[in-house]
Amino acid sequence: MTTQPRTDQRVAIVTGGSRGIGRQIAQRLAADGFAVVVGYAGNKDAADEAVHAIEKAGGTARAARADVADETEVAAVFDVAEATYGGVDVVVHSAGRMPLAPIAELDLAELDALYRTNIRGTFAVDQQAARRLRPGGALVNLSSSVVGLASPGYGAYAASKGAVEAVTLILARELRGRDVTVNAVAPGPTATDLFLDGKDEETVASLAAQPPLERLGTPKDIANVVSFLVSPAGHWVNGQVLRANGGII
Repeated sequence: MTTQPRTDQRVAIVTGGSRGIGRQIAQRLAADGFAVVVGYAGNKDAADEAVHAIEKAGGTARAARADVADETEVAAVFDVAEATYGGVDVVVHSAGRMPLAPIAELDLAELDALYRTNIRGTFAVDQQAARRLRPGGALVNLSSSVVGLASPGYGAYAASKGAVEAVTLILARELRGRDVTVNAVAPGPTATDLFLDGKDEETVASLAAQPPLERLGTPKDIANVVSFLVSPAGHWVNGQVLRANGGII
């Protein structure tokens, strides 16, 4: 059965939407009334679960697979959104990699893979967003507060997210006259499976104590910020990096 495009509903693409922060963002935007395309790289089961959760809550969604660093596959996801729902109003680029190692010990092959996903992937997704977002639309890239925290072990990851922030700020200015906003959200330590993996209770407690609010962030905290930025109420915020981290820096 083919789903007919609707013209009365805003449409969002969320890369990395099958798990963690990306999934929470996809669910929040669906609750806000968006039709959501849940982008995923390899875990189809997780993407299907995210879609099912959205539909069970009364929302509209479908999954679409793409390697974000492959411009042809990324373009195909936008094609799916346009063919299924009639266009694209919001893009949230949440997909990324986070290998950790001291700079002196980092395998440069791992660095190449990281940069392919986090930097080339941002360019591939942002290019399509710049070409296809409808007037009144919004692009949000996910950065990280480690860019400012300068935490040991995060050198490669922070460098890649610094690039994401640079692309964000420049693209916002390149889209002058399009009525499209471009911002980045930079979470601090956030309680996701990816973040908690390999950390003992003492480490987690120490990280939770650092912000003045004295807790880790949650995916919902980040989704709330994204929801505001892509809403009409947030449309005057443009070309900014929002450090959603409870005041840790």
